[in-house]
This record gives sequence, C-alpha cells and structure tokens, in this order.
Amino acid sequence: KFLVNFSDYLDTGLFLDHRITRQKVRELSNDRDFLNLFAYTGSGTVYAAAGGAKSTTTVDMSNTYLDWAKRNMALNGFKGREHNFVQADCLQWLAEQAGSPWGRKYGLIFLDPPTFSTSKRMQQTFDVQRDHVQLLQNAIKLLQPGGVLIFSNNFRRFQLDKEALQGVTIEEITASTLPRDYARNPRIHNCWLITKFQK
Repeated sequence: KFLVNFSDYLDTGLFLDHRITRQKVRELSNDRDFLNLFAYTGSGTVYAAAGGAKSTTTVDMSNTYLDWAKRNMALNGFKGREHNFVQADCLQWLAEQAGSPWGRKYGLIFLDPPTFSTSKRMQQTFDVQRDHVQLLQNAIKLLQPGGVLIFSNNFRRFQLDKEALQGVTIEEITASTLPRDYARNPRIHNCWLITKFQK
C-alpha cells in the first residue's frame, strides 16, 4: 500500500514505470541489509522490507519525501530500529560513506538518481551521464562481497561506462523491467544489475 497524491501536484508520489523493478528489489532483499538512495517516497524500501530485508536505510535530501517514506513504511506495518531514514544530499553522503573505513556495507542497493539535479542544499550540480562513474564507484564500495546494486535512470541517451567499473559483473535488465503499458515508450528508463565479486 502506498500513499499517493492525485490532487495537488503532477507528482503523485509513485513511479509507475518501476513496478517490475520494485518487484526485483523484493526478490533480492531477503536477509540482506538494504540501501535506497535518492529514495523519493520510499516505495522501493517498502518492497525490500516486504521481501524480508534484515535492515533498510532510506536516504533522500527532501524532508517532505522522507516523511512520506516513513508513512509508507508505517502503512505497511514496517516500524522499528532496523529501518533507518537519513536526510542528506545523497551524493555527499555516499562519498563520505565510501571514503570511511567504518562505512556500513549492504547486500542490496537501489540507486535511481535524477537525470540532472541542482539545489541550494547541494554542493554541486549532478548530471547522470557526466557523473555516473563516480556515483557507481562509491556505491560499489558500500556493497558486501556478492552484493547487488540495481542502478536505473531516465536519461534516454544514457551510455553506461562499463570499462570504468571494476570488480563487478554487469547485466542490463532494462527490457525485463518495463511494464507492458510502457511498451510504446521503451526508453522510459534504463536498468542494470551490478554484482560485486565474491572475495
């Protein structure tokens, strides 16, 4: 169950094109520590919790969306100290965590950044094509051995720089994550499974 808003904004609070992607999160989350970056209203976190995640960490810069995520989790009965919510610039938070020897590691990460972002709260602008390598390298550092990163974005001309990503296997799963009602617009999002090598 999700709280949605059909009256006040174009933004309803739920990305419909990611229904199958969220199901993939649920399938992969059992007994894993889950991290949701650029978490929006936390629907991915709800799916991870429903799939049996050991813990969830939900990160977004917007207090409005983070509060919405908390309410979505509570609506589905997911409360407790194992579910953490972090209000932060995801880029800065991720860089700090990746650079720390005490940074927590996760078995599953969902990373669905905006195509472009700028904000008074951010230290710099973000462009997914320009900045995705550093973003992914930092996220991979937070993966446990054998951990999985689901990476998606909505930039129609996006090209993933696979050569720059080391110590992982990369599988594009875009076609399998597109619901049938988006068949006429198959470029609505791109999606990859990135799995960290076992040591």
